[in-house]
Amino acid sequence: MNRWLKSGAPWIWLTAGAVSLSLIVVLGLLLLIGWKGLGYFWPAPVYQFEIEQNGHQSTVIGEVYERKTVPVKQLTEAGINTTGFDGDPVFRFVIKTGNRDVLGSDFVTILGPHIVSQEPAAGVAVIERLKNGRFYGFPIRLIEDGVEIPLEELEHSLEKANSVRDLISQIEQSDLVELNQQFEQLNAKALQHEAPSQLIGERQLLEQRFVHIEQQLLTLHQQLSRDRLIVREMTGQEITLPLEQILDLWYPNDFTTAGKLGHWLSQLGHFVSDDPREANTEGGVFPAIFGTVFMVLLMSVIVTPLGVMAAVYLHEYAGKSIFTKLIRVAVINLAGVPSIVYGVFGLGFFVYIVGAQIDDLFFADQLPAPTFGTPGILWSALTLAILTLPVVIVSTEEGLARIPTSIRHGSLALGATQAETLWRTVLPMASPAIMTGLILAVARAAGEVAPLMLVGVVKMAPSLPIDGQFPYLHLDRKFMHLGYHIYDVGFQSPNVEAARPLVYATSFLLVTVIVGLNLTAIGIRNHLREKFRSLEQ
Repeated sequence: MNRWLKSGAPWIWLTAGAVSLSLIVVLGLLLLIGWKGLGYFWPAPVYQFEIEQNGHQSTVIGEVYERKTVPVKQLTEAGINTTGFDGDPVFRFVIKTGNRDVLGSDFVTILGPHIVSQEPAAGVAVIERLKNGRFYGFPIRLIEDGVEIPLEELEHSLEKANSVRDLISQIEQSDLVELNQQFEQLNAKALQHEAPSQLIGERQLLEQRFVHIEQQLLTLHQQLSRDRLIVREMTGQEITLPLEQILDLWYPNDFTTAGKLGHWLSQLGHFVSDDPREANTEGGVFPAIFGTVFMVLLMSVIVTPLGVMAAVYLHEYAGKSIFTKLIRVAVINLAGVPSIVYGVFGLGFFVYIVGAQIDDLFFADQLPAPTFGTPGILWSALTLAILTLPVVIVSTEEGLARIPTSIRHGSLALGATQAETLWRTVLPMASPAIMTGLILAVARAAGEVAPLMLVGVVKMAPSLPIDGQFPYLHLDRKFMHLGYHIYDVGFQSPNVEAARPLVYATSFLLVTVIVGLNLTAIGIRNHLREKFRSLEQ
């Protein structure tokens, strides 16, 4: 036994068991997040419940959102009449009824003993709206241009409404934005005291174009407002829904398995490609995906050369002095600084000092409105670059230390300078280690939220950092981030219960984005490792 313990085998098995357990826990967590998040987009059946409670009968239509068991004693203590309840505990159903603007809430709680009957609601439709969430009801009439038409034309009418809505969005995000920029340029010229007569003519042309665009938008909105769908909800009340507010409509109880799969893929595609709505509790997360990936790529472009240059100096040029030792201690300590401290530093230095100086030098005509002297994606990338810099430095130094000295000496003996040796031989061979540092930096930076809340991330960004307007790349703009989106939806949402599945879906998407970025970097690293393996040998 003592020989077995001294051999180290128990510690090998203990380590392997700990690693295996950690992997199982991580995979289990990812499966749980994926199941709860991706399952939100699956078309659940809609039931019709006949309820009898305290002698009153009512009808509830909706999806079974949650089912739990509750002890009768707990219900009695809560003041609920439990007379006639058979069995202990009883089921408590949370039914998602939608129709928030009519019923005042998205959910209804029902106790199992109060349910007289439960069956799939025949002919019920689930309607996705721009505002007030989903609507559950029975379509009964379709009115187009003031004339009632058959319900069979509903799909065609919705396609036409979606086309008009897309045209309105294109005009607002393209023509109006361009016109607004031209007005700002005209105001800048006025501040520079250019010829007033020429400016008056230009302003009149811009105002005429604005009136034309405004009239075009008004016509399109009036065209949409004339088309309406009459729907009967579960209380029997008839509700009029303008088609301009309807994004999608489906009959979940009529779906086949293939139809459910197609609808699930469609909803998942909308979640990834659409903009958020209703205080981030509805719609998609495309701006957050774009902001996360773009910020990480920008951070990578900044931190990689800085980290490599610092590592090259420390390993190749700096001697073993007290100053060098202090630098190494500082690098190690920087890796342990809380991320929120970096956020405060970024806000104070990058935004209020560097950004303010840039505004004074290049954007003085737009002051006191700041351009770069306010949080933006550039300052966020720089802040995270400083945060992840120690990781890149340490990883690059380790890669440089693994390169045999004989390779350096051979290069110098052939007449190459030290700089040429570094650039043509040492750094290419150390590139796998550099990529390892970048992988670790990306993994940490993509999930950071606290510093970004101070230096650029916002709940809702009106436009992306990249668009079709000059100069095309707008590093001064604020942006959305998947990590902050999770925090906002999970803790700041006005309707937390309805938005809870989106927290799981966005969390799974964030993990997927990080894994995708890391796999890309790992692929590049493996390619470089194979390329320079012969030289290392």
